[in-house]
Amino acid sequence: MTALTELAPFTYHVLMLTVVLLIKTLTSHFIAHEPLRYFQFYCLQLSTKVNNSGSSAQHQTIAGLGALLVTLVPIVIILSLFADFIAVDYLWQGLLLYFALGNLNFGQINNSIAQALVAKKNHLAKKILTPLTLRETAPLSQVGLSKAAIEMQLLRSAQQIYVVSFLFISFGPLAALSYRLILEMHYCWNTKLAQFKHFGFYSQLFVQLMQWLPCRLMALFILLSTLGQGSLLFWRLTRGHFFKLNNDFVMSVHAFSLAVRLGGVAMYQQEKLRKVAFNDLGKQPEPKDIIKATSKIHFSIFSSLFFLALFALSWQFIFTAKVFN
Repeated sequence: MTALTELAPFTYHVLMLTVVLLIKTLTSHFIAHEPLRYFQFYCLQLSTKVNNSGSSAQHQTIAGLGALLVTLVPIVIILSLFADFIAVDYLWQGLLLYFALGNLNFGQINNSIAQALVAKKNHLAKKILTPLTLRETAPLSQVGLSKAAIEMQLLRSAQQIYVVSFLFISFGPLAALSYRLILEMHYCWNTKLAQFKHFGFYSQLFVQLMQWLPCRLMALFILLSTLGQGSLLFWRLTRGHFFKLNNDFVMSVHAFSLAVRLGGVAMYQQEKLRKVAFNDLGKQPEPKDIIKATSKIHFSIFSSLFFLALFALSWQFIFTAKVFN
């Protein structure tokens, strides 16, 4: 389309992101689907062939890196070559972004979990939550389920929506999709599981490197939602996590913004794993905090889109002025 080619590259990417987000929101609302389901199956099957638990830690780590590269590099090469034959660029880029973005209805899912907990239907809440989290949900109480649901929504929204959008705006659709594929490898080969402790090292490392900056931006927008409610104190209490490579900063900001405790002990493969606890002085999460957490996450995403749109319009105005001059 001629009108799209006249847009500045940054404005074009912001417009493309907004349109695809709207389309995916609508399709996800009416149709439950997971475009990368078969890729997840492939990753699990690959790990059974390549990951030898009897090998040394170094060998398993190298095998994990090899599996990642053997999977990712051919896909990137094929997609980049195939792009040269596509006549309508915006359709191809939109399709790649659509596949890269994750589920946009985590808020709706968590609302269902909260309703189930309020109705004392813990078994239903566990049934909804189990496919979305790695930890074991069977032994969790109402408090544990509330905490797990809040953490699940935060991490998946950050990783599958915020980071993907950031990479698309910054580096294009192929970078966003490449990240999402590595993220799926990380989900399948999570180092919290004993058999992937070494095998999943590099998939975890690459994900942490790519999501470091966008996750900090998302955390700052969550912090912005607490203006007038102790935001400066929350910053002082959480800034020690800022330069860590993991998700501790965004998790700690979220915990203080909700005034609840997050993190702590979680069970994986019937073994307790003690993780960092955030906001120890806060109260234990309740079902109503799940709804509150959804509003915080939506605020960070929508406010980011708002500022992106403002910046894109300003950039387009400057770009147009330069063209006519």
